[in-house]
Amino acid sequence: MFDLLKTDTHTQARLGKLTTAHGVVDTPVYMPVGTQASVKALDPRELVEMGTQIILGNTYHLNIRPGLEIITAAGGLHKFMNWEHPILTDSGGFQVFSLAKIRKIKPHGVEFRSHLDGSMLFIGPKESMEIQRVLGSDIAMCFDECPPHDVDATPSSQGRRGATATLRHAVERTIRWARECREQPRAEGQKVFGIVQGGNNPALREECAKAIVPMDFDGYAIGGVSVGEPEPEMMQAIEMTVPHLPANKARYAMGLGTPAQMLELVARGVDMFDCVLPTRVARNGTAYTRRGAIGIKGGQFKADFRPIEEGCSCFACKHFTRAYLRHLLNVNEILGLRMLSVHNTHLYLQVMADARTHLAAGTFADYYREFIAGFTPSRKVLDQRKKHTVTKE
Repeated sequence: MFDLLKTDTHTQARLGKLTTAHGVVDTPVYMPVGTQASVKALDPRELVEMGTQIILGNTYHLNIRPGLEIITAAGGLHKFMNWEHPILTDSGGFQVFSLAKIRKIKPHGVEFRSHLDGSMLFIGPKESMEIQRVLGSDIAMCFDECPPHDVDATPSSQGRRGATATLRHAVERTIRWARECREQPRAEGQKVFGIVQGGNNPALREECAKAIVPMDFDGYAIGGVSVGEPEPEMMQAIEMTVPHLPANKARYAMGLGTPAQMLELVARGVDMFDCVLPTRVARNGTAYTRRGAIGIKGGQFKADFRPIEEGCSCFACKHFTRAYLRHLLNVNEILGLRMLSVHNTHLYLQVMADARTHLAAGTFADYYREFIAGFTPSRKVLDQRKKHTVTKE
């Protein structure tokens, strides 16, 4: 059950509560990614202490390793990984379409070769939902087809006829597979979210949403975003989709983004996010702050004895300096990447916690504007925005 508690008067931001079998999740919320039944470099105690309410697991990877037999013997995914709080599992569809080099799409799923050993596998709506039922996740995602972001070269203003056949077929399969997922048995108390695809084509986004919403899923995800497309196109895809989603169900933008991008989407009415960036960039020596990303390995931090970010209450900032963390990273000590993972994940969670606080107080619009004004995007994102502005003009 999703309870919409409040909608901001100046933006579309929403304050809500999502009740699951393993607890209540306050929204808007960031979900750390535990692809292999573990959030990289972090343990459950740390995640709980920094305010994690729900994490994400991966159907595709967990089915391959360690396999359902082991997880079943352990008593389900929660017990296997010693996580007592909610878990959302994705369907495996994105991995099938992005990792499998050889695949064949069939009416009821996809036949493909494992990215590990080349063995032939098959996953469709029935198989995906069965895997997620055995895992025992609190929220299971429908099996869908996520087309590449550049599959449709037509302008976003084009209608359904302007979309490529590949994109149209992906939407048709996503709708058909959603119906099949809806019919499958689920674990006790397990919720199921439908997924809206459609690339950068507004007519297909609307068509997909209008077909899936009447199926009455427990929540709805916006798929096909943060799959390599420029930031302006990502924002457009969200804006195309949100108006067609019901207000009384949770809205989930899959697989994104930076702290600023998440706040931009909160302001557009999105409730849930997952992203691998906090721990991924930490392993490369990058730390996120409320003013943007910084590369801690840089020589300018050699004798910098400040924390990663002044005022941050995470364990890394309370106990270590930039100089020390730079040293650890440059000599390949594991503690360095662990502490950057702690800081980055804490920041993501705190940005969402602050959003909830300001929504409750009626001051979200000011918080949102001040955060965006103070956050410096990467050069890549700035170039994308500039190119998009020039194209529009």
